[in-house]
Amino acid sequence: MTGPRTQEERDALTIEIVFALVTAGLLAAVLYVAVASPALFGDLDRAHEHAWHVAAFAVATTGFTARLVRALWLFSRQRR
Repeated sequence: MTGPRTQEERDALTIEIVFALVTAGLLAAVLYVAVASPALFGDLDRAHEHAWHVAAFAVATTGFTARLVRALWLFSRQRR
C-alpha cells in the first residue's frame, strides 16, 4: 500500500468503476438480444424458446463479466 488515496484518485476510481459497469451492461444487453433474437422474434415452441433464452443469458453473463474484469484490470495496470 502506498498510503491514503487523494480525492482525485478516489474520483478517478469511482468514474472507472461506473464506466466499467455501464459498458459491461450495454455489452450484455447487446449480446442477449443478439443470441436470443430467434426466440424473441421467431415463432418457436416453448422448449426451444427457453433454450435460446438460457443460452443468451449465459453469453450475456460471460460478456458482462469479461468486460468488467478487463476494464478494471487495465485501469489497475495503468495506475502502477
